[in-house]
This record gives sequence, C-alpha cells and structure tokens, in this order.
Amino acid sequence: MESFKSTPHRIACDAATIYSKLTNPTLIKQQLEAHAGQIDDAARQHLDAVKFTEDAISIQSPMGEVTLSLDHESSIDGQRVVYTAKESPVPINMVINLEPQPDASTQSTAELQLNLPFFLRKMVEGQLQEGAERFGDLLARIPFDRL
Repeated sequence: MESFKSTPHRIACDAATIYSKLTNPTLIKQQLEAHAGQIDDAARQHLDAVKFTEDAISIQSPMGEVTLSLDHESSIDGQRVVYTAKESPVPINMVINLEPQPDASTQSTAELQLNLPFFLRKMVEGQLQEGAERFGDLLARIPFDRL
C-alpha cells in the first residue's frame, strides 16, 4: 500500500479533544458552516471538495468522489483516526495521526494510503501528495478547542 503524508502540523489543542471531534464528522460540518466567515479563501476552496455526513467524509479526488467511513477498529483513541473507502476502485484509507505534545498541543499528520497499480501511481502521485498536504493544512486550521 502506498502512503502519501502531509508535513506535520502543530495544533493548539490536546490529542484527546481532537480525536473526539474527528470521529464525529457532523460536528465538524456544523462548526465549519457556523464559522465560514472566519475561514480564509484558500481554505474555503479546499472545503468545497469535502462533504461531511454522520459517519463519513466525502472528498473530490482525481478518481472522482470518494466516500470514507470511520473505521472504528483501526482507530486508536487519542492517537489515530482512520477513515476507509468502502466502495472504491482501489483500497483507500485516510489516516490522521495525532501525537500529544508536552505543552498540551498536538502534532498531526494527514496520510492517504492507497493500493495503486504501478502505472496508475505514476500518473496520480503528485495529486495525491498535494491532497494529503491540503488535508493536513485544513486540519491545522480547524479550531478544535472551540468546537
């Protein structure tokens, strides 16, 4: 399985709180809508490609819309949130790694894991890396402590 990781980001909130928010996509949607006026244009463009439902996140990707459902078995409380594509031409996981820091902040890394044929990987790897970076940036901008 190929892995595309974002650069690490520091989030000014503890990992347990972030985990509880990320495992509740409807809460994220409600808060993003409530604070839409406070989100800069660059981040808002990224949000246009993301939809949140009760237990899933849908993202526009180079392969079309991909819906990722919360994977309770692979997620680790306070450390790792995993969303898995159930109906996708290739296996896809979206992983959010949370590393608690001594100052009650969290270092986060967004990761896209895909099982791609070699020829397809070469065609889309740049877009997938960019997608991981965008998602990592988006996570860093969410005010988890105020959700």
